Amino acid sequence: QVQLVESGGGLVQTGGSLRLSCAASGRTSNNFAMAWFRQQAGKERELVAAVRWSGGSTYYADSVKGRFTISRDIAKYTMYLQMNLLRPEDTAVYLCAADPYGYGPVMDYWGKGTQVTVAS
Repeated sequence: QVQLVESGGGLVQTGGSLRLSCAASGRTSNNFAMAWFRQQAGKERELVAAVRWSGGSTYYADSVKGRFTISRDIAKYTMYLQMNLLRPEDTAVYLCAADPYGYGPVMDYWGKGTQVTVAS
């Protein structure tokens, strides 16, 4: 089993920044992919960004390209999402996910999420 714990959410004004963290523990592996999703009320869960632990290749949704940056600390097995130029439409619960085979809409392990609210 892998445990994922997110932190760093909160309330921010439009144009502001937040950094989310996701700490992984348990049976982690350097072959994992980790990702950030967001869940907005009444909408499907959206894959926001992802990173492959080995090699560090990344993916970003078009809606966040140029504003969000995903990164990882290999020693701490922690993933980050630096969110800049935040907009009200970025308001959502942000969830961390991990999977030994890659990223996509279905991943094996999930955190409980952290709320991000962007005030207009």
